[in-house]
Amino acid sequence: MKLQVSKWGNSLAVRIPADYARQVGIEEGDSLEAEVSPTGELLLFPGASPEAADQAWAEADALAATMPATASVVEQMRREARY
Repeated sequence: MKLQVSKWGNSLAVRIPADYARQVGIEEGDSLEAEVSPTGELLLFPGASPEAADQAWAEADALAATMPATASVVEQMRREARY
C-alpha cells in the first residue's frame, strides 16, 4: 500500500491505516520504536506500553534504594586537587 508523507510542524508524518493498526495491535496513544535498517528501510515496532515503562521505573527505583550512598567522587577529586 502506498502512503503519503505529510508535514506536521517541523516533522514529517505518515498515517497508519486502521486495518494495519488493528493487525499489529496498536491504538491511539501507543508508542512506536523507529529504526533505519542498513539497507535504508524505515522499520516501526510497537514500543513499550506506559504500564511497562512505569514498571521499569519502579524496578529501577527499588534497585537504586538498595545501593549504598557513597561520597561524591568529584568532591573528593576537588579536595585532593587531582583534576
